[in-house]
Amino acid sequence: METTVARRPLLWLMPGMVWAATRVMLLLFVFKVVVFPGPDVTSDVSVIYHGWYDVLRGGTFPLEDVTWQYPPAAALAVLSPGLLPFLGYAEAFFVLAFLADLAAFALLGYAGRRPGRTLAGAWVWVVGVPLLGPTVYARYDVMVTAVAVAALLAGARHPRVMGALAGFGAMLKVWPVLLLIGVRRRASWVAAGVTVAVVAGVFWLAMPGAFAFLTFQRDRGTEVESLGSLVFHVARHHGWDGQVLLNYGSVEFLGPHVDIVSTAALFLTGAAFSWLLLWRLVAVRFRSSTAVDAAFTAVLLFTVTSRVISPQYLVWLVGLAAVCLCFRATRMRWPAALVLVACLVTVLEFPVWFAHVVASDTLGVTLLFARNGLLVAAAVTAAVRLWRSTVPPLARAPLPAQAERAEETPVSS
Repeated sequence: METTVARRPLLWLMPGMVWAATRVMLLLFVFKVVVFPGPDVTSDVSVIYHGWYDVLRGGTFPLEDVTWQYPPAAALAVLSPGLLPFLGYAEAFFVLAFLADLAAFALLGYAGRRPGRTLAGAWVWVVGVPLLGPTVYARYDVMVTAVAVAALLAGARHPRVMGALAGFGAMLKVWPVLLLIGVRRRASWVAAGVTVAVVAGVFWLAMPGAFAFLTFQRDRGTEVESLGSLVFHVARHHGWDGQVLLNYGSVEFLGPHVDIVSTAALFLTGAAFSWLLLWRLVAVRFRSSTAVDAAFTAVLLFTVTSRVISPQYLVWLVGLAAVCLCFRATRMRWPAALVLVACLVTVLEFPVWFAHVVASDTLGVTLLFARNGLLVAAAVTAAVRLWRSTVPPLARAPLPAQAERAEETPVSS
């Protein structure tokens, strides 16, 4: 017994040590002390985010910039480096991204020590984030993911807090609204609705153009890393005469039949949403991990069917997978493992060998097939496991002959 107790502090300390070592490396990459291979991923912060920062400080959204495709509360993330005026904009942003990473890790570590929980979730976060390379600290998605992690971990004991955080997360980047798909407590839904209404109302009254992002999102095409893009990567080797250009803030395919593939992606997203609604109607067995398993599954489905699968989207999946594995009862171990492998392939396709992806050569196409195949496998596996763990099988009616034999069988007293 004494040996077991003595080992526990060491077991709790190990994730922290690995987290610290890997995060120092990420900071060295984004501060360019060590050069990471591939294109500079920090330019989004130093150029695009910084440009938005200058506009937002003037009290309006960047209405003339179609690359602004985020809900109004995203302005808070872009403006947040102003909290550290003693640093340059990019440097302050990297520090805040690091602190968001630390907050998520601390929450997962704390949750993993409670009864019925495990530190496996903290380990998923420790390992998964650095697998994506410096992109994690060069986008604000890690901040949104930290909010989502906090929301899901608060769900069991503090449903209103969970709803408020999910609603606020949705106003940062939309997808956290999916955290509610498996939540049965009305208090969470009400809190989320009130939070969205209040945040949206404040921005609508205070800053012009708060919802211009809806139009910009609608007009996006098929991004070169998405599932649908594989059609055109292969078609380029068979005479397709389209182009790969920077469009709406991402590298997209433009040309014949792109609109068809983009529409098909929207149809698949609609089909995923319909399946989630059906699951919600027929699910009856809810365990301690069902709400987080459902959130992970929902975000997986919407990620793989999206017209855009940017590398930073994997941060969302790592965060939700980590929350799932905090629960011993989770059914998402295999999907979480597939997501971690997908993270490793993702850092190879962007930024390391992104030029090969843009060129649609053998290496680039192979990487995309592998990464997107892993995500599809994770989504399908998660959906099947969620369904089987929550929806009881249909009772089979006995055949006539079986019924007759059952009636003839004497019942012993």
